[in-house]
Amino acid sequence: MDNNTILETCQQRIRYLFRDTDLLRIALTHSSGADTPLMSNERMEFLGDAILGYTVCETVYRDFPHMHEGDLTKIKSAVVSRATCNQIAKRLRLDEFLILGRGLGRGGRLPASILANTMEALIAAIYLDGGIVAAQAFILEQFGTEIEKMGEDCDADNYKSLLQQTSQREFGASPEYGIVETGGPDHNRCFKVRVRIDKRDFPPAWGNNKKEAEQRAAENALAILGGDEPPYGE
Repeated sequence: MDNNTILETCQQRIRYLFRDTDLLRIALTHSSGADTPLMSNERMEFLGDAILGYTVCETVYRDFPHMHEGDLTKIKSAVVSRATCNQIAKRLRLDEFLILGRGLGRGGRLPASILANTMEALIAAIYLDGGIVAAQAFILEQFGTEIEKMGEDCDADNYKSLLQQTSQREFGASPEYGIVETGGPDHNRCFKVRVRIDKRDFPPAWGNNKKEAEQRAAENALAILGGDEPPYGE
């Protein structure tokens, strides 16, 4: 497809018509395919990340009035994570429209970070073209189901539930929890638990009981899958 056809097809796919298609072109341009660094989507990625975070925060604050700050943070972190952005970008098949350098391939072989970053850049492009109302409408259309699902899981107050959902979606497998070490006296035993998903081990975490250790291990795994540092060290 030529560039004009790519942009036209992409607009049909995302169901947003740009007034300035140059914004869409920049949003789809990876640094490897840009003529200059400022012509890639990296600046838009920075802006889109902030707009996505703000929109999700406002939505969960409004939609879940019974939840405490900690639960709202869990939902927001899961929804704006790299894994979720990558999933939605795949659903929209954005890889078909990317402007890439010769060293990068298409058809599912792209690093998850490229699709996730493109998703954020696309949000910024819509914001710059149509304003906050247009950007938020797009975000809620694409991320609304995820917000609802994560809200239901957080009602169970459970990082393990969030990880179960993410693991099934991303790997088609359930997390396996195992105790790798114990410590402390018999009357005050603590546990070190690690999570394994599809033969991949994630950083373990200590807890004052098995349930707490499993929750913290699940939180570590979610952080890694989202491209962040695990909150609990070994």
